Amino acid sequence: MATTKKAAPAKKGQGFQGVKGAFWIIAVCFVLAVCFFKYFLGNADHINPANGEVIDGNMWGTIYKGGVVVPVILTLLFSVIALSIERGLALNTAFGKGKLPKFVANIKAALNANDFVKAQELCDKQRGSVANVVGASLRAYKEMEAVSGIKKAQKVAKIQQAHEEATQLEMPTLTMNMPIIATIVTLGTLTALFGTVVGMIRSFAALAAGGGADSQALSLGISEALVNTASGILTSWVAVVAYNYYTNKIDKLTFALDEVGYSIAQTYEANHTEEA
Repeated sequence: MATTKKAAPAKKGQGFQGVKGAFWIIAVCFVLAVCFFKYFLGNADHINPANGEVIDGNMWGTIYKGGVVVPVILTLLFSVIALSIERGLALNTAFGKGKLPKFVANIKAALNANDFVKAQELCDKQRGSVANVVGASLRAYKEMEAVSGIKKAQKVAKIQQAHEEATQLEMPTLTMNMPIIATIVTLGTLTALFGTVVGMIRSFAALAAGGGADSQALSLGISEALVNTASGILTSWVAVVAYNYYTNKIDKLTFALDEVGYSIAQTYEANHTEEA
C-alpha cells in the first residue's frame, strides 16, 4: 500500500513577526498617557498653578480640564497608534521583499512553463508569508510526483491540503493584535460617552446649586464633557481607519494565497494523467 509523506510546514518568514505580548504595549501607553496628561497638559504653560485655571483659553489646558477620563482615552489613542505601527511592520514582512501582484504573476508564469526551480527561486527571493505558503505547496507538488498507487484527484487534494495547512500556520502572524484594535474602536466611543456623562453630571450639579457663582463650575462640566467626547471620537476614528486598512491588506494577501494555491493544484492536474 502506497504511503505519502506529509508536506513540511511552511517556514516562518524572516524579519519582524509582530508583538505577542500586546498587554505590555498597552501598559507602556498607559504610563505615557499619564505622564503626558500630568506633565504636558497640566504644565504651567497651559494651567495656572495658582488657581488651576486654563491660561487664556489654551487648548492643551482645556484638554487637561477634561478630567481623569482623559488619560484613559489617551491610553487607547496611544495604544492604537502603537499597534498600527506594529501591524504595519509585521504585514510588511509578511508581504515579502517584492511587490505581491508581481510575485503572484511570476509564480503563475513559472508554473505555466513547468519551471518549478524558477518558482522556488522566486519564493526564496520574495520571502514572507506568501512565499512560505507557496514553497510548502511546491514541496507537496514534488512529493505527489514521487508517490504512486493513489488517484490523481487524491494527489491534487493533498496539494491543496498542504497549501491550506501552510496558510493556517501563517494566519496568526497576519491577524495578531487586530482584535485589540477592533475592541478599541468600541472602547473609544464608550469611554467618550462615559466622560461626557461625567461632565454633564458635574454641570447639572452646578445648576442644582444655583446662583451666578456656579457658572464657572457649569462651564467646567460642559468643557469636560465636550473634551472627552472629542477625544474619544478621535480615538475611535483612528482605530476604525487602522483596522479597515490592515484588514484590507490581509484580505489582499489571503486572496493572493488562494490564487497561487489554485494555480499549483490546477497545474498538477493538467500536467499529470490518471495512473492505470
